[in-house]
Amino acid sequence: MQAGILLAFASYFAFACGDASLKAIGDRLPIFEIGFFVSIFALLPALFTKRPEDNWGNVFVPNRPGLVALRMASGTLGGILGVIAFTSLPLAEAYALIFLLPIFVTVFSFVVLKEPIGWRRWLAVIGGLIGVLLVVRPGFREILPGHFAAIGVAICGAITVIVLRVLGPSERRITLIGAVLVAAIVVNGVLMVPDFEIPANDLWPIMILAGLCAGMGHLLIVFATRLAPAARVAPTQYSQIVWATIIGASFFSEFPDLIAIIGMVLVAASGLFTFVRETERTRWPSRVPLIRNR
Repeated sequence: MQAGILLAFASYFAFACGDASLKAIGDRLPIFEIGFFVSIFALLPALFTKRPEDNWGNVFVPNRPGLVALRMASGTLGGILGVIAFTSLPLAEAYALIFLLPIFVTVFSFVVLKEPIGWRRWLAVIGGLIGVLLVVRPGFREILPGHFAAIGVAICGAITVIVLRVLGPSERRITLIGAVLVAAIVVNGVLMVPDFEIPANDLWPIMILAGLCAGMGHLLIVFATRLAPAARVAPTQYSQIVWATIIGASFFSEFPDLIAIIGMVLVAASGLFTFVRETERTRWPSRVPLIRNR
């Protein structure tokens, strides 16, 4: 159990380093080109998530093609929006918006799955929204495309979670992970062609680091969930806000003010409460394979 939780913390540290690498690239390359190369390099560590009973052909033979296609679309779009968010926003601010994901899961569960939502979880939704307002402060600060992109990442992640609730018991893990990576490579590869430019020599190490960190994060989270229940592993994802704050201050001179910190804490607390309540009231967290939705 302890080893699994430690691996989960290491996984989300790797994800945070990968996202910081995206920020380091900034606007020096087109968005789709960044997504393409990072996805290519992320594929390498992800290859080790294959179980002995799986084969690579399973990636292209889903049991429920329609829902897997929706999972591929939400994962690929979320990845593209993530590149936009992290290359244009402070790291901690981007994470605060992306961590609206559990809030959107609650809303989508009510609207799509017709799950009963108690008043405590609705209060958590309101608390998360207030936290975001404290972080972004519309009317007092400039609203950038990156803010909308980060919220889009949260929406795509919530769609992924809803789909995984249905796919989790019947679909192979290698299909759920491999299909998204393949889709990201193909979609970004096609979209980058019109504006393609050869990356500068100093960008290659950063893109390799971003991809390897993302792939290593997936690898570690798979191993973590083999040692500890997903319900114990999932809350460690909020450590990314801490990592983002430290990395942002150390390398990008990003120092959130007190109001922003309060907002981030409120968003994280609302998300954690939402997850705990869903774990208590439903069985879905134990059925869904835990993979990162950004």
